Amino acid sequence: MDNFIYQNPTRLIFGQGQVNEQLIDQLQPFGKKVMIVYGGGSIKKNGIYDEVTGLLNDNGFEVHELSGVEPNPKLSTVRKGVEKAKQENVDVLLAVGGGSVIDCTKAIAAGAKYDGDAWDLVTKKETPKDALPFGTILTLAATGSEMNAGSVITNWETHEKYGWGSPLVFPKFSILDPLNTVSVPKDQTVYGIVDMMTHVLEQYFHQQKNTPLQENMCEAVLKTVIDAAPGLVENLEHTDRRETILYAGTIALNGTLQMGTRGDWASHNIEHAVSAVYDIPHAGGLAILFPQWMRHHKEMGRQKLVQLAVRVWNVDPEGKTEDQVAEEGIQKLEQFWQSLGAPARLKDYDIDEKNIDLMADKAMSNGPFGNFNKLHKEDVVTILETSR
Repeated sequence: MDNFIYQNPTRLIFGQGQVNEQLIDQLQPFGKKVMIVYGGGSIKKNGIYDEVTGLLNDNGFEVHELSGVEPNPKLSTVRKGVEKAKQENVDVLLAVGGGSVIDCTKAIAAGAKYDGDAWDLVTKKETPKDALPFGTILTLAATGSEMNAGSVITNWETHEKYGWGSPLVFPKFSILDPLNTVSVPKDQTVYGIVDMMTHVLEQYFHQQKNTPLQENMCEAVLKTVIDAAPGLVENLEHTDRRETILYAGTIALNGTLQMGTRGDWASHNIEHAVSAVYDIPHAGGLAILFPQWMRHHKEMGRQKLVQLAVRVWNVDPEGKTEDQVAEEGIQKLEQFWQSLGAPARLKDYDIDEKNIDLMADKAMSNGPFGNFNKLHKEDVVTILETSR
């Protein structure tokens, strides 16, 4: 494995009733002016908004709000949040929602301490020098953004979507109560499951040697999700399975699985290009693209694909070639996601061949990419074509 340094400064607060018990104590050190950031209003329907604002008001906080964060958070919303944070001179931000809300909050936190446009930070034209502190109350198991320093922002005007990050935008704390995820509808639950599985798979495909522990941990997370997901999708109010999936989503992308390795992340880059043009659900795009990325790498990734098929999907290798075992594993992954309700082809989102070249160009905006194997434009076009 590679040499590494690991540090995760986020305080993870997990369990039922923790918002009521911990929120005020966690916010107090940062000041009394707080701006809540949230999405389309689901937290008002399920009671989380009333709980949070009630606690803040009862404890003398000055509360400001930014609502309407999109599933693929837009730069325009980030800019609105930055302007409000500066105008109201807020002390601390509180993201209440899923990964998109947290990603947007990270960009606001850095943008509020920057004199220029927040897009400079997302495009890495400039490096953040400071950021507002923020905490999170997670309401959707999916992205792992509650315990990492990454964020993805879309500039809808230019149809660009980029991931970025900074050590300055780790959440100070994240409160994860599985009961706050019980009201998440089936489609978003499924997308969250797909998202966290692809995060694990991106880290599983790497070129570093002597990484048995990392690979075993990845496989354990995958098998745990595979075991819990079907029952959860059948019974969305099953709190034990909600708890398992919630914790799995955090572990999938809080740095634990990638110590000493460098995962691929090419599929995510391709999906960012697709959803920058079509604004589709991120995990829906990944469910379509990731298996095709695996097939595109069947020759050079044969050992990992066979290992995944046998250890995670229980494929019997007896009497089969390695290519047959690998393909069977890929098919089992596709079948599992589709059994939950995930899409199978780009045409499920009415995406045809018309913009394949445009999407490939956007994916290539920073040159060849992928750490397991570098992709060039012709590779991206092939993956998009086979995904239709």
